[in-house]
Amino acid sequence: MKPKMERRKNQTPKPSNTGKNTKQPPPPSPTPPKKDRRQTNAERSAHFGRREAAKILKTVLQGDARRRAVASIKTLVYKPSVRNKKATFALICQTLKYLPIIKDVLDTSAVLNSKWKRQEELVYITTYDLLFGKEISSCGNAEKFLFQRKAALESALAKILVRRKVKRVEDLLSQPETSDVPKPRYVRVNTLKLDVDSAIKELGKKCTVQKDNLVPDLLILPPGVDLHDHPLVTSGSVFLQGKASSMVAVALGPQPGWQVLDACSAPGNKTVHLAALMKGKGKIVACELNMDRVKLLQNTVRVAGAKNVEVHHGNFLNIDPMDPAYSELRAILLDPSCSGSGTAAERLDHLLPSHSSDKSDTSDVIRLTNLSAFQKKALKHALSFPSVERIVYSTCSIHQIENEDVIKSVLPTSLKNGFELATPFPQWPRRGLPVFEGSEHVLRMDPIEDKEGFFIALFVRRKEECGLNQLSKLKRQRQEMPLPFTRLSKMWLLSMMMSSSSGGCGCCSGDTMACHMD
Repeated sequence: MKPKMERRKNQTPKPSNTGKNTKQPPPPSPTPPKKDRRQTNAERSAHFGRREAAKILKTVLQGDARRRAVASIKTLVYKPSVRNKKATFALICQTLKYLPIIKDVLDTSAVLNSKWKRQEELVYITTYDLLFGKEISSCGNAEKFLFQRKAALESALAKILVRRKVKRVEDLLSQPETSDVPKPRYVRVNTLKLDVDSAIKELGKKCTVQKDNLVPDLLILPPGVDLHDHPLVTSGSVFLQGKASSMVAVALGPQPGWQVLDACSAPGNKTVHLAALMKGKGKIVACELNMDRVKLLQNTVRVAGAKNVEVHHGNFLNIDPMDPAYSELRAILLDPSCSGSGTAAERLDHLLPSHSSDKSDTSDVIRLTNLSAFQKKALKHALSFPSVERIVYSTCSIHQIENEDVIKSVLPTSLKNGFELATPFPQWPRRGLPVFEGSEHVLRMDPIEDKEGFFIALFVRRKEECGLNQLSKLKRQRQEMPLPFTRLSKMWLLSMMMSSSSGGCGCCSGDTMACHMD
């Protein structure tokens, strides 16, 4: 009996044949597994990260297309508003690395409609993650749209491999022209907020710290030290600034109480360094033409606590040297747009579309010629301000056409206006190319020896010219005095002229305090 019952139990029941076309109820749906809360948070973070990366990528690509970047990729990513800096930086760099392939895949598959063509940066970021990066979920509209077309995208990629006659995607990537030589991490202490010894003590908890032998407020840390989220950095107490960039403001040598003009100031690291050297006293006019860069400059000034900086949204070339507002101007820092060839590897220029497209020598020559023309015009304009005593011209370029050739072209103008070349950092071994008389005064940094290419030239107004300027200034002040005080003013004028003639004016020396007439 028992075996028979077991047989019946194991028999598959036959469908009933009642003559009616009845449907069997569907099997019960499996209970969906509970979602992992950490996975959900990771998906949300990735969703937000792609959009944050797309926003920065748009700024990078637009700046590259105009050949005038708002800032470097690192500067854009490591600003305070970006949440996950490391992941965002990696995603942008990888997307740029694969961008030619991504564009080819999207063109070959023809999956984009007009809506998504208007959001191409988000499409680039998402396509990278879908094809070459991590797995993505369809938690956003872009992700859903591309995920549904993943087969078409993969098919297009396969066709590209066949067309290019390669077997791996890696074979489609161009090799970056970068150096593997480690570069120390330089940190400039913002003495408006923190003294050098306190910075050394605090940073010494994380790694070894050394003082630089040229720039008093510059510290040297081991290569690869990441300080972007360090409290001293986020508070503006220290700035992640290279050695060459930190040498520029020191070469200008502004004194507390001076009026200084930073002609092309964004992103503002040199501007706030000037403010620190001036101990927050005097006035710095920081010029910037591009509105996006103005915002970056304003943020740098705010974080640094540089209250003596006045941001001027406008073209330096449009400032009238005879404008009374600039009659007290003592120094100009001119760090104009340049090719950036000395810091191209650090700025990751090899990842930008212009790097792969500008392969012809003709395009390079045209671009350098245009840059040089602007640089000459800007430097001549700086030399035309009658009250200015010191001018620094600097570039992060290695090209002679942007450096020595610019200086050589303005020498007649500088001599006519009473300027001569001085020698910034006399102990520095590398000097200018010998293409004009006096090239030993200018300073060069070498990309191999010094880990970055840079150029600095310092113009100083001759002592006798400074004296003449002081006398004409005093005469103007005398003419503006009211008549009842004429006799008293004559006595005051005579005493000041005697003081000026006896060497009391320190403006001709970069190492002494200038005398003030106000």
